[in-house]
Amino acid sequence: MHENQLIKAAVIQFQHQAGDKKYNLMMMEKFIGQAAIEGVKILAFPEMCITGYWHVPKLSVAGVEALAEPVETGPSVGLIRALAMKHQMLIGAGLIERAPDGHLYNAYVACMPDGSLHTHRKLHAFEHPAISSGEGFTVFDTPRGVKVGILICWDNNLVENVRATALLGADILLAPHQTGGTHSRSPHGMKPIPLELWAQRAERKAEITAAFKGPSGREWLMRWLPARAHDNGLFILFSNGVGADDDEVRTGNAMILDPYGRIVRETWAAADAMVCAELDLSLIPMCTGRRWLSGRRPELYKILTERQGYERDAITVRFSEALPGIKQQD
Repeated sequence: MHENQLIKAAVIQFQHQAGDKKYNLMMMEKFIGQAAIEGVKILAFPEMCITGYWHVPKLSVAGVEALAEPVETGPSVGLIRALAMKHQMLIGAGLIERAPDGHLYNAYVACMPDGSLHTHRKLHAFEHPAISSGEGFTVFDTPRGVKVGILICWDNNLVENVRATALLGADILLAPHQTGGTHSRSPHGMKPIPLELWAQRAERKAEITAAFKGPSGREWLMRWLPARAHDNGLFILFSNGVGADDDEVRTGNAMILDPYGRIVRETWAAADAMVCAELDLSLIPMCTGRRWLSGRRPELYKILTERQGYERDAITVRFSEALPGIKQQD
């Protein structure tokens, strides 16, 4: 099935600086150098790690436009692309894209060893009214005979997106996030982690480790992330921000999961970190999820493509106080 049965991959968690591309790219270059020494061939950074994330909702439209760059000719992707070629490594990085038609996107770019680029635009963008949602899935071949897909943060929370990516042939899913410690409106969803706990992480190590492992961090991920890997028979490379991000605290929890939904490697450190693992591609053909895919009955699934009348845009779903999933009366 694959030219090579083992491939070394790594995921990064780091605390970006809001709007400080120079600092963020400096940190990324440091991690890329470390990954090269470790022999990594696929490296995933978090969502919007180049531009910064949670300060963006508070920006004016002009402020968001000032952060955005074109993918093909922008200096940030240009640097990552050059490093991908230098180290013969697939490197994924997130930013705000300025498309040729002027639209802005929460985008994630896979820079390939040959200098080519594959760009995924977040399908369910809610970060700012000026940021549009993408309209397509992203799956591509790699020189190592394995197909890679990309879904950004909330894209992964909708089961249909991961299933579609798997049906398009993905063996490995890059899943960049900025999550953990968010103020979920769901009563038993994530809740904020105090900023002072992050600031005092050195002297309160046990407390912040418990918070990162708890229901606003790792426990929340364990409710759904392993199922995405298991049910679709693919590896997941979960990268995430860590630490104070405007008025929230990201929980890191960078991890690599195999096609059975098992965690191969992870960290819950309250610090910038890289997690590496060998992906054993020989697990894919006979894993449970891949076998189950062959038992699908597509003729039964028409309802999945029909609107039910209560669908809403991503910003409304993320922030509205109205009850979801209920048809409104005329």
